[in-house]
Parts: sequence; C-alpha cells; structure tokens
Amino acid sequence: MIGPFSDAYSLILWRKTMNSKLGPFFDPRSVAIIGASAVPGKPGCEVIRNILANGYEGRIYPVNPKGGRIMEIDVLPAIEGLPPDVDVAVIILPAAATAQALVACAERGIRHFVLASGGFAEVDEAGALIQEELVRIIRERGLHVLGPNTSGHTSTPRAFTSTFFPQGKIRRGRVSYIAQTGNFGTHTLKYILTGEHFGVARVVGLGNKIGIDETDALEYLGADPETAAILIYIESFKRPLEFLKAAREITRRKPVVLLKSGATEAGRQAAMAHTAAMASPDRIVDGMLRQAGVVRVSDYTDLILAGKAFSMLPLPAGDGVSFLAPSGAMLATLSDFCVRLGLHIPPLEAENVKRLQDISPSYIRMRNPVDIWPAALSSGVESAYREGMEIVLQDPAVNAVVPVMMLTRETGVPDPAFIVDLAKKYPGKPILVTFSGARECMDEYKAALEPLGIPTFPEIEQPFEALSILVQCRRAMTRPR
Repeated sequence: MIGPFSDAYSLILWRKTMNSKLGPFFDPRSVAIIGASAVPGKPGCEVIRNILANGYEGRIYPVNPKGGRIMEIDVLPAIEGLPPDVDVAVIILPAAATAQALVACAERGIRHFVLASGGFAEVDEAGALIQEELVRIIRERGLHVLGPNTSGHTSTPRAFTSTFFPQGKIRRGRVSYIAQTGNFGTHTLKYILTGEHFGVARVVGLGNKIGIDETDALEYLGADPETAAILIYIESFKRPLEFLKAAREITRRKPVVLLKSGATEAGRQAAMAHTAAMASPDRIVDGMLRQAGVVRVSDYTDLILAGKAFSMLPLPAGDGVSFLAPSGAMLATLSDFCVRLGLHIPPLEAENVKRLQDISPSYIRMRNPVDIWPAALSSGVESAYREGMEIVLQDPAVNAVVPVMMLTRETGVPDPAFIVDLAKKYPGKPILVTFSGARECMDEYKAALEPLGIPTFPEIEQPFEALSILVQCRRAMTRPR
C-alpha cells in the first residue's frame, strides 16, 4: 500500500493536493448533511450510515427542520445553526430547493459542496433553468461544487464518503476513479466490494459538472500519492485542451485509462439524456487521447478489469506474453486474440524449449504458447503447471504469464500456493490467472489467490485484455517527449 509520505516527492505531491480546491473534499474535518433523514432507505439517511460505517472521525452536522437525533447525532433544525468552519456540505434536497440551500450554506462560510439530487439540465427546460441559477451562484460566491446529479465521492484514506447508496465499509485500495455517471459510485462499486478483492483510494462522481470537472479531478489525482492509477468514465469534455495538457504530464508518472461513451449516434443521444453531455466527435477524441498518453478502452467491464490489474500487479517491462493452456484450440484462438490486442508471443530460448519438452510426452512439440495438458496427464496437474510456468517465467523474452488452469475434482485441483510462490520469485513479471472447468473450483481459486495479490479472471479472454491495458500504459509512461 502506498502512503502519503513514502518519499520526499510524495510529500511534495501531498502538499499540492492539500492546496488544491479539491483538498477539503478528500480530507474533510467536518461535514454538513442538508436534507438529513432518520428514515432508512432515504438518501439523507443512507449517506450518514455510510459515513459512520467507514469510521469517519470528523464532525457530522445533520440538518433537518424536524430536529431530533439521527443515529445518536444531534440534528440541527436549520442551516443557520451550522458552525462557520464546516468543510463540506452534502445537499440532498429536491432540485427546486437546492439553490436556496446553497446560498444559505455559503452565508455560513461553507465553500465546498456535493449536490446529490437530479432533476436539472439532464431532465427538462425547467431543470436547466435551475442549473443555470446554481452556476450563477457558485461563480459569484467562489464556491466549489461536485454535481449536481451525482452519487457523491469517496476518500478511503480519510475514511469518508458522501455517497447515499448503501455501501457500508468501502475497502481501501491503490486505484482511483473519475466517473461522469452515478452508477460507478453506487452499484458498480458495490460489486467491486462484494465480488472482487481490490479497493479504491478516491472516487469522484462528476454528475452534470457545473463546478468541478474531469480536468480538476485528474489534476488532483495526478498529484495524489494515494493514487497509483486513474480510471475514468466520461461522456463529454468540459475543457478538452486543459484536460489534454494535464493528462500529457500525468501519464508519464502513472497510468490513466479512459472509457468515453458517445462513439456512435445512439451513444451520443444517451449521453445527452443522462447528464446533458454534448459528446465530442469520436475521431477527435481518439487523437486527443493518444497525444496525451491516455489509454482508451471500449467496454465498461474494462474499468473493473484494469482496476484489479493495477491493484495487484506491476506494469510489465514489455509486451512479450506466454500462456499455458489445456487445449490446442485455446492456444490457437488466444494467439489470434493476443495479436489483435497488440501483445507479442515471443519464441522461447532453445534451452527453455528443451526443458518444456523434457516435462512433456514425446508426441507433443513444445513451444510458446504452451500446450500443458499432455504434461499434466503424464506428471500431474500441479507439477506440470508449476514447472511449465517457471520455465517461461525464466525466459528473458517473456514479460508476463497467463496460466489457463483446468480445474475439476475429477482431474485434480492443485494447491494454488505454487502460483503465489512463483509470483514472489518473479515479482517483475505479472501472472494473471484464468480458468476452465468446474465453477466451484474456479471460485475457490479466486478466493485463495486474490487476497494474496494474484488476480484471477473468470472468462478466458479477460486476463489478456487486462494485460494489454497494462502494456499500453507502460508504453505511454515511457514514450519519448
């Protein structure tokens, strides 16, 4: 786990983030919840429940005209009762009531806001007029706003979240997400927390971007020592030239991966309905991202695959991959797939080919990729995979290894500890595990390996997709100036 003061450069970056206009969002000493509720299931209740579940140690000021107590916290009946030093206000009120609450909070000296409600420009003309009023207020008063129409943000290093989706404790990790969609900070993050074994450092829900935009978030995370990689979902660029300038520098220090919708007319129309986003022509976007060293992905699932890979693996030194599979058809189809992804399947050194031949029956001709099943039949599944993986890991042309583990009770389920041992022995060469066989055995392998830092992937193509992203990021980081 990286920390905020791991070296002198990290300390400089940390100080930069603290001076950023986003600093109070991610390190708040106090928070006001405008529209707090005691009713379970309501956003004004769930946001407080999430804050408490994450162990936030700052002060919490719920505001509701009814007063009383919510989860043993005293409730203020009016915004005017807030102290003058609140760092962040989360406003969870109907769109029509948001502007008035924003002004009232500003009068109390609050400068940082999360506007959670929808019903603005993404809905209709009346909502657009309200949003214009909000823009006028934040410009006149110098306010910093996330949203509106946002699911909030998360900062696990400070045990804080403003999301109203019932998340519970959010696992800390090394990757951060910027999302112009509410679903990442809600049900996608819920899946990661319950179905995967990695966590997040920061999550920024941009919403309609009337204040904080993707460039602000990228600049903050680029200087954030807690963030090892940045993953972005975006529907439109608010300040494309500024984004390009920031990304061009940041991608030399850490990976930046981006999924942009609106590549088709149908996608552009959906983006407009979602966050009132005016999508840019896709050809222009592609060129801009390539210049900036940003790796563009095409599938929403790629954001999860890449998040897992960045959380558990080093970036490979090159694009040379070896994989071991229990099927000739897999060898052929996955070889084609690697070529399409820009991965290289290098020939192995003669000595390593001989060593592979020595562990295999004489009727099979060994090469890279490795047909491992004849060796498994003759010497046992664990022995074949262990020896075969070590041979290709030792080869200087191989930068990463993907074992396709064939797992069934009948054919044998090897102890996954040997994979952990190999990952420790060859720390600079990523190992990405995938499976074929019985689902319950696959689930057992995932549960055993991922908490120890070895990523697994249920679909056979996925580790190669994740590896391709890592390779592209390495190229971007080392590209000539």
